Amino acid sequence: MKHKRETVYAFIDSQNLNLGTSKNIYRSRELIYRGWGLDFKKFRKYLSDKFRIKKAFLFLGYIKQNEGMYRCMKSFGYELIFKPTVKDNQGKPKGNVDAELVLHSAKIEYENYDKAVIVSGDGDFYCLHEFLKKNNKLLNIVIPNHHSESSLLRKFQEHKIFLYREKDNLELEHKKWEASHIDT
Repeated sequence: MKHKRETVYAFIDSQNLNLGTSKNIYRSRELIYRGWGLDFKKFRKYLSDKFRIKKAFLFLGYIKQNEGMYRCMKSFGYELIFKPTVKDNQGKPKGNVDAELVLHSAKIEYENYDKAVIVSGDGDFYCLHEFLKKNNKLLNIVIPNHHSESSLLRKFQEHKIFLYREKDNLELEHKKWEASHIDT
């Protein structure tokens, strides 16, 4: 009898992933975490190798000027889910993708996968993690770094993986990162 391999999908909060890896974090003016540039091509391969991800949904705010980056991400194997952006008080584009990520993982794609990997350290996904765990569909929660992890995720210890531990394997080459570093 042949055993069917589970279908695993990744649902990625791109802003949480990007900021969680790239931003320096200070506590009392002391640097406690040095940001680094994530190589999204290497990250897609990491998802495939480590979790056998069949589809990786990357949720991000749409900015017309980033069309080249979007083509690049698609070529790496991501399926892009866009949210329209609005400008904040400083004129910076903002596109919170939490609702889209929850809708796709808990409704739109729910019947198409056996297990989900959620990439975000955001506590806003607490109810999604609970729902997926209750329905035996939560495989892992990939958190960019332990300093930006929400305390609401303490309940999910057995599902957590910290991405900063993979920095040596997933970091962009320094010159490439400086040339291509953008806020997603």
